[in-house]
Amino acid sequence: RESQVELREQIDNLATELCRINEDQKVALDLDPYVKKLLNARRRVVLVNNILQNAQERLRRLNHSVAKETARRRAMLDSGVYPPGSPSK
Repeated sequence: RESQVELREQIDNLATELCRINEDQKVALDLDPYVKKLLNARRRVVLVNNILQNAQERLRRLNHSVAKETARRRAMLDSGVYPPGSPSK
């Protein structure tokens, strides 16, 4: 995630710099297509970052659920109480 954020910031900086160079040039250079490509790349980076964040959040919730279930089962085993239908010791 951090690398995605850093990449997005670098793309923003480069796009800003290209716009500034374009304004400062005496000779008209058409940098707009390059700026558009950079902005499109930035959009894709943001999209991938969002996907990664969502996947990480789902994994975090799943890990929490597994830990909770593991603790519940361990507590049942330690207390000697078994749910109906489970094999006894």
